[in-house]
Amino acid sequence: MTVIIELLHPDAQAPKRATPGSAGYDLFAYLEARAIKCSDGERIWDTSASSDQGESSFMLEPQVTALIPLGFKARLPEGIEAQIRPRSGTSFKKGLQIPNAPGTIDSDYPDEWMVILRNPTARAIRIDHGERIAQMVLARYEALPIEAGKVGVTTTRVGGFGSTGR
Repeated sequence: MTVIIELLHPDAQAPKRATPGSAGYDLFAYLEARAIKCSDGERIWDTSASSDQGESSFMLEPQVTALIPLGFKARLPEGIEAQIRPRSGTSFKKGLQIPNAPGTIDSDYPDEWMVILRNPTARAIRIDHGERIAQMVLARYEALPIEAGKVGVTTTRVGGFGSTGR
């Protein structure tokens, strides 16, 4: 099985594992001349990265969520999903969150990959072009048929919500 990556820009970076033992592949922000869609939960707007001495960056304002482009498309093998997760260092050092973590990218998703980043802090957070902003972990999944039927009690674990009651 192989993941096919199509870089959409000459300087975009494909997902990379930091070490041979890394479960996740680092994902890199692609901000050069890009529109960035933002939301505060009430409205949605487009903004763009700024450029300072040839380096693009984006200021993610407090309590705002943004779709950060990655600069590539990918084709995953059937039966494989990409789970998008926070990087520990990015979460700890900057306070950035991925609100839908783990987010799923399906094997048949045809467009540019993006990461949903949220700034839960009271200060703006700078995101730089090429910065590692998230990680992707590949996982197998099963797609099973769903059918209507009666579900009977098969154990004594009733009356709770995902708990053994202890």
